Order: sequence, then C-alpha cells, then structure tokens
Amino acid sequence: MNEHGLYGYKYLDHYWTEPGRHPFLVRVGSKLAGFALVRTIRMSDGSTYYSMVEFFIMRKYRHQGIGQAVAFQVFDMFPGRWRVAQTQGDEPAQKFWQQVISRYTNGQFRNVEDDSWRGPIQEFEARPHREA
Repeated sequence: MNEHGLYGYKYLDHYWTEPGRHPFLVRVGSKLAGFALVRTIRMSDGSTYYSMVEFFIMRKYRHQGIGQAVAFQVFDMFPGRWRVAQTQGDEPAQKFWQQVISRYTNGQFRNVEDDSWRGPIQEFEARPHREA
C-alpha cells in the first residue's frame, strides 16, 4: 500500500472483469483486513493450475492465524494443482508460505523452479473439505 492507503497493482481491475481471475476481500468483523488475488493459469499443453498472485494481510491483523485461515479457505475453494511464488528477497513471505503450505498439505508439496520467475515456488494439490 502507498502512503494514501491504495494498493497500486496494474491488473487489479481485471479481477472483476476477466474470467479466470478471482478477487477476495478479507474482513475481520466489519473491518477490511486484506485481500487475495487468484488466477487460473492455462499452460501450453492445456493443463491448468491456480496461482496466488497477490496476498495481503494488514500488519495489525498478522500473527493471529488470519492469513493461514484465509489461505486454507482459498485453497479449498479451488481444488487441484496450485503454485504459490514469492519474490527472491521477500523472506517473511517465503517463511509464511512454506509454513502455511506445509501445514495445509501435511508436508506434501514440492519446491519448483520456473525460468520466468526469480524466487521460490511451492507446488501442491489442494483438496476440498479441509478444516482450517
């Protein structure tokens, strides 16, 4: 977020108008606490996977289990193959996603590389009807 409380993301409007893009607002009580942006990615071979493109929980709501609960709910909404990527230097995000995905999958995920991305990527299968 910038100093005006705005999140400057070039494709944000597309999440409300294009198929395969899924926006979610996170609320704690009546207060806005964050958001998640999910995309369905179609590969050249016709297969698809889901990508957590953006995930944000406001600082005052962190370290309360809210991020994990939201991530689990989103994964459950889209059963199938997932990839969650973090930027190379964002160590807090890397730690968060490693822990959350490991808990969600009971350690059944793998770290993958992609030539188009610089940073860690976890790949796993989401299965519905989990409890957060």
